[in-house]
Amino acid sequence: APPPWSNRPESRRRFTLEKVRTPCASLPPPPTIQPLPGARPAAVLVPIFEADGEAQIILTKRPDTMPSHRGEIAFPGGKLEAGRDASLRDAALREAHEEIGLDPARVEIVAELESMTTVAGRFMLTPFVGLLAARPALHPDPIEVVRVLEVPISELLEVYREERWDVPPEFGAGAGPDRPIQFFELADETVWGATARILARFLTHLTATHA
Repeated sequence: APPPWSNRPESRRRFTLEKVRTPCASLPPPPTIQPLPGARPAAVLVPIFEADGEAQIILTKRPDTMPSHRGEIAFPGGKLEAGRDASLRDAALREAHEEIGLDPARVEIVAELESMTTVAGRFMLTPFVGLLAARPALHPDPIEVVRVLEVPISELLEVYREERWDVPPEFGAGAGPDRPIQFFELADETVWGATARILARFLTHLTATHA
């Protein structure tokens, strides 16, 4: 299926940081999602800054040595750790600091997005949108991150595609026949899975609410 923003002209696919902030302010409170049995709470950060007049989203590439999601493109994030994180928001900020050296004090959280259950790892994942006043000086941890990508929102809007998959019932809430699976085909990387689902939902709201 074409993306929800397919009729949006190219001239209206460039977003400044302020044009991201305004739709985030109009997001309704995320619905309460019933987690799958055994799903562990986790959080990710969707970091956005502006460069050359255009909002850019920060993504990371996980090493092939990781126990799960090997080599995949992801947002910085991880599981909620009791005794270290007072909230899922704190977990997202802490993990971003540990993975890419992003200073939590420089992040303005402007939205909490709808939680989702991941297929691999059985996490209940909550995304948070964080705005940065300038391009951050990042220091990726080589054990957790092999590459940092900075992708303009306008590019993400151009490289979306969707496939229909039959997902086995053992995958829980996302299971069923003929399910939409989202992809973003960057020049040399493919974004899919939970990261692509988060991006697709976020970009749908962004393009629907900004004239």
